Amino acid sequence: MNMLFKLVEDYSPGYISVAFDRKGPTFRHEAYADYKGTRQKTPEDLSVQFSILKDLLDAMGISIYEIDGYEADDILGTFAKLSSENQLECLLVTGDRDALQLVDENVNVLITRRGSSDVHRFDIKEVEKEYGILPSQVVDLKALMGDSSDNIPGVPRVGEKTGIRLLKSYKTLEGIYENIDSMKKSLVRENLIKYKAQAIMSRELAAINKDVPIDIDIEQCEYKIPKSEELRDMLIDLEFYSILERLDFDIEMPKVEMRKKDIIVVEDSKDLKALLGLAKTKDSMGILFSNEGLSLAFEKDVAYMINFSTNLIDKGVDIQDVLKMLKPIFESKVLKKMVHGGKDIIILLHGYDIRLEKLAFDTSIAGYLIDPTKEGYDLPRLMFEYASIDIDSADAADILLLAEKMEEILKETNMLNLYREIEHPLIYVLAHMELKGFRVDRDILLELGADFKDKIDSLADEIYTLVGGEKFNLNSPKQLGTILFDKLKLPVIKRTKTGYSTNIDVLEQLRAHHPIAQLVIDYRQVMKLQSTYIDGLLEEVDKHDGRIHSSFNQTVTATGRISSTEPNLQNIPIRTDMGRQIRKVFVASDDNHILVDADYSQIELRVLAHMSEDPTFIDAFLRGEDIHTRTAAQIFDIPADEVTDRQRNDAKAVNFGIVYGISDYGLARNINVSRNKAKSYIDNYFARYPKVLEYMNNTIESAREDGYVTTLLGRRRYLPELNSRNYNIRSFGERVAMNMPIQGTAADIIKMAMNNVYYALKEAGLKSKLILQVHDELIVDTYIPELDEVKKIVKRQMENAIELKVPLIVDIGIGYNWFDAN
Repeated sequence: MNMLFKLVEDYSPGYISVAFDRKGPTFRHEAYADYKGTRQKTPEDLSVQFSILKDLLDAMGISIYEIDGYEADDILGTFAKLSSENQLECLLVTGDRDALQLVDENVNVLITRRGSSDVHRFDIKEVEKEYGILPSQVVDLKALMGDSSDNIPGVPRVGEKTGIRLLKSYKTLEGIYENIDSMKKSLVRENLIKYKAQAIMSRELAAINKDVPIDIDIEQCEYKIPKSEELRDMLIDLEFYSILERLDFDIEMPKVEMRKKDIIVVEDSKDLKALLGLAKTKDSMGILFSNEGLSLAFEKDVAYMINFSTNLIDKGVDIQDVLKMLKPIFESKVLKKMVHGGKDIIILLHGYDIRLEKLAFDTSIAGYLIDPTKEGYDLPRLMFEYASIDIDSADAADILLLAEKMEEILKETNMLNLYREIEHPLIYVLAHMELKGFRVDRDILLELGADFKDKIDSLADEIYTLVGGEKFNLNSPKQLGTILFDKLKLPVIKRTKTGYSTNIDVLEQLRAHHPIAQLVIDYRQVMKLQSTYIDGLLEEVDKHDGRIHSSFNQTVTATGRISSTEPNLQNIPIRTDMGRQIRKVFVASDDNHILVDADYSQIELRVLAHMSEDPTFIDAFLRGEDIHTRTAAQIFDIPADEVTDRQRNDAKAVNFGIVYGISDYGLARNINVSRNKAKSYIDNYFARYPKVLEYMNNTIESAREDGYVTTLLGRRRYLPELNSRNYNIRSFGERVAMNMPIQGTAADIIKMAMNNVYYALKEAGLKSKLILQVHDELIVDTYIPELDEVKKIVKRQMENAIELKVPLIVDIGIGYNWFDAN
């Protein structure tokens, strides 16, 4: 909403509409079954906001457009075409650069950046300046290079630079293929020939549809917000005070202070030396790196601005010179450093051979601890919320003020110790894990890619044989549907607006009728592995050190878990044999190293046993019994030695399902039983573990009273959803109330374990380094002469991270690659 009003202020539109995606497949899924197949499910705490947002837009009189079978981008395309036909100036606002293909004389695109109201405006000249191609060529570029976010395959080995070079020479995709014979022989040319059909399909997927069958009335999009009581009440309920003020509603606003401070611009090397002298007289300092440069502050009302792009460079002083001069400040063990985004600062300074010493406080981490459900933690937002100061941009002086305010809040909410003992030390741990990276064996990766390709071809041949040798596009649900239901006469399970559904649910139901269904399922799984984890990982390997340097994010998940991106190493599949093979490409640093893989055994269930204090649950862990077998014996009322593998797996699903607040419907789908049977399993579970049910009910009630839940170590999550009038939102709040204390405590424990292991290895002066955390698993790249010592350190530090009523058990494996170690 803040972004929307910022756009209104900047561009004064006469008309506004908002386009939404609808749930369900689109025409692109019909063309390519794996379209967007790598996308993770929308987080539930985000998805529940959409209905609120739509209600709010409706109250504001802003029109909404959405339609089954099409994406929001296609609605933008239809608006763009309508605007061009009527000579209307049109601004398309999106975070997706695919929309650049829509730019013309009348249509500009405003590309937004995540968590920011900053936008980049693209007209025809700006597209040409940024990419070297015309907007009309953007879709051909996507056809060549693909798009990992949408799982559009493109042509292997053709990246952005190669794609742009080809389009500069041959203008279009057709032009490239018309001149393919005259090109020099190369791997790119071979792949262009080999993957021509894939390139053409990729263009079809990337092309935005400009003719969506939707009734658009421009006059209905007029921007004119009514000052209605309904809108006023909604904004008050959401605590959108700045928007209430913008719309001039008559209510008592929270007091917002005017910020008084001095900004001193550092002009030359003489000023830098003066800064060094000033720093020697101070005991604390704020540091903020931004797009403009570096801001430093020693007082809350004075900031020193070092602009890398203008004044200093004009005088022959670049960023390297600046940081080299300031190195004594950064490395001072006396001067306490207050920062925003400490991990990134540590990594940046490391590139200039500078250590950041005496890091004392990070406002981004504090903001996350105070409220872990926010989308972002940019400084102006935090200043407004926690210091009652409204600013457009922040500097290092603001960090000093904000750190003081946030430390008070953490103390008041009993989370200051959590910050100091867990989250703050973790900043250095994550920074050094990113810097170290995880070595990848490219040869094994390429061999695996070849194996996957052979498997894909083999599965395709088996499928074609089953249908009498007829070849068709296996990636086209439409063509597959024709084969399954028209040719093979299999029972039609579900229809879509464009024909037969061939999604995974349908294929699983068809397995009992024909072997082709399982083959198609296998084919799709291997195709996804090939595109995501072979082609995708190859792009991420650092050319200088042969390692993948994933980004570890400390302020993303609402449970306190660390997340991993670019690439997501926590999402590498382990449920299928071929998926597990991916781990073979991740290897130790060299022949003198080996991987030590340490994994907590059933940590969330152990936390649940501790927090619920259920005696039967606790007894099972104290006896060292297999908890899933024990649970199966309890819910099926049979001796433990009579439990079958199927019953144990069902009990396992119940055990973990209970942690996540699963319903009988969800459990029934997960283990393929009737809803009544699933309900009986859950009822039997709670009958045998009554203290677990009591704990969950009490947790929900206390959350309603307090407004939040906490982990064992005090991490909070506020739950306004519990008081929602919307049943779905309220139910979501209840599920979070049940599972957040358990998941969050497990997250706290693994973070403590990471800190303990990292600092113990460092204190012992070992060469072995912690390089990865995945869920409940830590991996140490271990110098072989230190192997026995590392195993002892890791096991001791992990198992003694916290004392529970049940023992924490860590399983340790070793191997040259991740597959063997796990």
